[in-house]
Formats: sequence, C-alpha cells, structure tokens
Amino acid sequence: MTIGIDMMGGDFAPLEAVKGINLYLSNHNIPPALLLIGDKIQIEQLLTTHKVPTENIKIVHAEQVIDMHEHPTRALKEKQKSSIAIGFHLLASGKMDAFISAGNTGAMLVGALFSIKAIEGVIRPTISTIIPKMNGGTGLLLDVGLNADCKPEQLNQFAIMGAVYAQLILGIDNPKVGLMNVGEEEGKGNLLAQATYPLLKENKHINFIGNIEGRDVLTDKADVMVCEGFTGNIILKLAESLYEIAQHQALNNQYFDRFNFENYGGTPVLGVAKPVIIGHGISGAKAFMNMIYLAQQMIEKDVMKKMKEELS
Repeated sequence: MTIGIDMMGGDFAPLEAVKGINLYLSNHNIPPALLLIGDKIQIEQLLTTHKVPTENIKIVHAEQVIDMHEHPTRALKEKQKSSIAIGFHLLASGKMDAFISAGNTGAMLVGALFSIKAIEGVIRPTISTIIPKMNGGTGLLLDVGLNADCKPEQLNQFAIMGAVYAQLILGIDNPKVGLMNVGEEEGKGNLLAQATYPLLKENKHINFIGNIEGRDVLTDKADVMVCEGFTGNIILKLAESLYEIAQHQALNNQYFDRFNFENYGGTPVLGVAKPVIIGHGISGAKAFMNMIYLAQQMIEKDVMKKMKEELS
C-alpha cells in the first residue's frame, strides 16, 4: 500500500503536512509506504528538523506548485511538473494507491475526474461531508458542492455510494438514507425531489426512509442525507459556522467541537476508481494525519470495489 501526499498544497505547506505525517507515524506500528511529492530540499529539511522516521518514506521532487487561485484546468495543463499533476500521474499509472492534497480544490477535482476516471456506470462523482449527530454518532451529507445541478438518477447513485461509505468507513450497519426536502410527505418538494423519491423508494441497494427536513440534519433520523450540491454546500457552510461561533464565543462544548473539520481530515471524491482525498486549504497537522488514515482505511476496505459492485 502506497499513499501519495501533495506536500505543497495548502496555506501552511509543507510544514503542517510534515507535522501531520509525524503524528500519523507515531500512532501506527506498521504504516503504509508514503510518497511525498513536492520540493525535495524543503521536505528533507523539515523531516530532519521534526525527527520524522523515514523508513517508509520516499520523496518525489516537484518543481512547480499550483496556487490556490489558479484556473484548475489551465494550471494542470501548463504545470505538468507541479505536485498535483505529478501526483495524479503516479496514481493513474499505479505507482500509488491513493492521493491526498490540501491544495487547489478545483485542480484536485479536475485531476480526479479526468486522470483517474469514474467507476464504470457512475454518471458523475460526488463529494460528501461528515455531519456530527446529537446522539454522538456521525452522518454523511452528499453532494456538498461538486454538482450544483443534478438529475434524479445522479441522486440515486449518490445514495448508493453514500450508503457504502457510511457502512465501511463510518461503521454504520444498514445506514438509513434520507432525501433532503421541504416536507416529509411523498410528493413534496421541487421537481428534482419529486422525481428522485420513487427512484430511491425502489432502490434495493439502500435502506431508504423517505424525505427528511433541515431540522433532521443533526439528529439520528437519517445516516446518509442526499441532495444536490447547491443545497448541500449551504448546509455544509452553515455547519462549519457552528464551530466558528463556538470558538469565537469561547464555548466549551463537546458537541460544537465535533464540527472542527480537522477531526475528519478531508473529503474523498466518491465515484472515481481510486481514493482521492481533498483537504481544506487551512489544514493543520491533525487534518493531514486524519487524511492519511482515511486513505489507509479506504484502501484496506476496498471501498471503490464495493461501490462498483453495488452500482452494477
């Protein structure tokens, strides 16, 4: 197992990536091989400074960096020697099994969609987010921004992929799947929701419980919450604000603390053939540690293979 890490992506690169790798290695007796992609001199200096064990580490030099605000497609095309471009080349050619970056989100999505390709049968890949539940558990919301406009068939596939992810990664047996809507009754909502409901109802691969409303997002009514990316992104940003408000007001609250994105690391692109995990631009050491661990879990549990089986 080899996990590739874009060492130059993120506001605090490559320092926080190195610190995150150190945290990860200190908590794993038999870690996978790590392929660190970026400025070799900087990376080697930081590994030495932070006394990171290098037995399982190999560095691949990248002389270019795709900045956060560059146009994704143009940057990938023009910066073939960047850490993100090299990472996707190594992933596509089988030199590594997963790729992690806290860099340019658009470039990571473009790379995932056009370098790795979608799982056979997937109309459009999706991205999700973890939602802390009031009962202490966790739920999954998808899509949260990759697909602002969707067709019913896409939401049906999101439900299947989300259920597989919730089962294998979140450890939820027979996860309850709900459709985000403005009312509980069948027939409620806009044209998309009305057309999606019967598809989910007839889907034998999921445990569909019907429509759910905004007030249900933080409860245990549904484990997997399905919507198009426009609605999902609004919910995601609202959820992120809960942690920011708690921090600003110095609230010591365990539940609000669970909204800290670093607890979950990053979000995988679901529906592509290999694990691609995208981190927040302000990711710190804890986030990088958790992204590496998530990549390890996805490889070990062969999440993509299970999704392919369910979708077929």
